[in-house]
Amino acid sequence: MSLEVIYVTRHGFRSNWVVEPKTGTYSTSIPSPTGIASDPALAGYGVEQSHELSTHLQTLSPPIERFYTSPFYRCIQTISPAVEAIAKTASDPETCKIRGENGVGEWYGMARFDHPSPATPGVLKKLFERYDESYEAEIKPSVNGETIDELHDRTAYALHRLIEKSDREGVKAILICTHAATLIAIGRALTGRMPEDTAEEDFRPFTCGVSTFVRKNKEAKVEVPAWEGPETKIPHVEWRGGNGVGGGWEITKSGDCSFLSGGEERGWRFSGDESFVAKAGEGPALDAGSGLGVVIEGNKSSSNPSRL
Repeated sequence: MSLEVIYVTRHGFRSNWVVEPKTGTYSTSIPSPTGIASDPALAGYGVEQSHELSTHLQTLSPPIERFYTSPFYRCIQTISPAVEAIAKTASDPETCKIRGENGVGEWYGMARFDHPSPATPGVLKKLFERYDESYEAEIKPSVNGETIDELHDRTAYALHRLIEKSDREGVKAILICTHAATLIAIGRALTGRMPEDTAEEDFRPFTCGVSTFVRKNKEAKVEVPAWEGPETKIPHVEWRGGNGVGGGWEITKSGDCSFLSGGEERGWRFSGDESFVAKAGEGPALDAGSGLGVVIEGNKSSSNPSRL
């Protein structure tokens, strides 16, 4: 059996955090459970979204057999309710685990300072019982930061390995929980479409929305060299020009939020900037969620007026 479907979601509403663009100092008014300022937990509303997401994920067909996530706290927290619910009836113990994959982690641009890293697997295991601390990430972002192209290539390589692993394990469907920029990169790497203007709104990374990708060619097998470790070159995956990773994928649902009481919220797109730069009239600290892109509000639900 080969992998047939990849579901992709973005974490829910999170607590705020900011970065000082000159020094690279990250700060937050609400302490993170991991003790890392750039690793905030979900806000109360985000927790509500995660439970609505869980209810929806339990209805998907084919059902989710593996859970992969960015190892930042807000992503693990977002999918934890779904993992707990699905684990109650899962026959495969691997379905009950959360695999933290740095290759689908956050993008911080071309930072002139160290790229923030998530907590260690040991710390995350203490915070989330179902976190698989034995899982080894396929690739990790450079601590020196990444260009937009490097983000896409890092993501493509991680996807290549996750698809290979899923084919070996004989699962039909997996879920990936990630961040806005990385979700867009995932969509482009799977479909093989890289727009000339990286700021194009081609995929829809609303909080807790779900995008569905269906595989075109399950027989495609491509040999790619293994990643050699931190600060080494990203192995090349031929995904551009319509090729797509792992045989190419068709998107059948893009950022579906029909199951969320608040509808489409806090979307995002690239602005073209690759580093945090303070703009005229702004204070010394930038909101890290919008410092490298543009926040887009979608169609919010009128049934939740508190979010309008």
